[in-house]
Amino acid sequence: MTSRTVSFSRSAINVFFHILSRCNLNCSHCYINPRQHGDQTLPLSTIRFWLDAFADKSQKANVIFLGGEPTLHADLPQAVRHARQSGYQSITIDTNGYLFNDILSKITPEEVDYLSFSLDGASRSVNDAIRGKGCYDQCLSGIRRSVQGGFNTSLIYTVSESNIHELPDMVPLVEELQIDRFFIQVIGIRGKSAQKKTTTGHAGQVSRENWLEMVPAVAEAVSKKGITVTYPKVFLSRTEKFECAGLVADNYFIFPNGRVYRCPLCEDFPLHSLAFENNRLVETPPLNEKDFFRLSIPEGCVMNKLIQPDNLAYDDTGQPEYKIACCMLKEEFYGKQR
Repeated sequence: MTSRTVSFSRSAINVFFHILSRCNLNCSHCYINPRQHGDQTLPLSTIRFWLDAFADKSQKANVIFLGGEPTLHADLPQAVRHARQSGYQSITIDTNGYLFNDILSKITPEEVDYLSFSLDGASRSVNDAIRGKGCYDQCLSGIRRSVQGGFNTSLIYTVSESNIHELPDMVPLVEELQIDRFFIQVIGIRGKSAQKKTTTGHAGQVSRENWLEMVPAVAEAVSKKGITVTYPKVFLSRTEKFECAGLVADNYFIFPNGRVYRCPLCEDFPLHSLAFENNRLVETPPLNEKDFFRLSIPEGCVMNKLIQPDNLAYDDTGQPEYKIACCMLKEEFYGKQR
């Protein structure tokens, strides 16, 4: 078992493609913001045009189909095939597990590299309090169907104050479910979370102490089962170098209204640096997220300081005790595959 920090690279391109914003669930931490992202369901022709906008990069690009719930889109199988024919390096579908439109019978493991399921509790009670009644059983059923169908299957667990106590219980569960990859995410203060700040100001974010005590240990334990685990680094020491992915990596977050962001922390605001206009990808005028990427502050991530500063701490001289890493900087534990 070994671990590493996954460094930013121009040789890896990630296209996070929200093909609709509609969903059958009403999760308490959903980051989708219809006022900023639109409420459209993109027609297949538009999906194809927008995928083609990255055609020159497709051979080293990963595309992740998202929503809302992407399996609600009846044309998702055709979108997957177009991405494959266009040469995309890998294709992932993120899903809540309901697997609408009989999706598993309309795609093959050769066409999709991963089906990635969202589960936010090791128990029915914790998960369903966040995601809605019945979601736990439905997600586990979808995972089992995916594994039985021969699909590479991953699981996403978004850590918050509401469920971090159950993170250790995910170790035997992911093994039992025969998951190939496990992603631990940190809750972001955007979408619904931005509307639910508590009296302590954290809106569900876990403390630095709890994160560092719990997450790396669980990641290591899961990796010992032969499962690759990825999670955001989140915290840097004062001496560690801060890098912004917006400057040193190629990540694109596409929404149904045509906005294209390079930074997910900017998505609650009209700060997108790119947009689709008449199916052409164009740059937007300042002021936009690119102007923030170039700023340097002792706290690390500028957008974190602006929109979710409660995960920062300062010493008696007013200096930050640590930095917040770019949200795209990942740690990875990987072991001998099963």
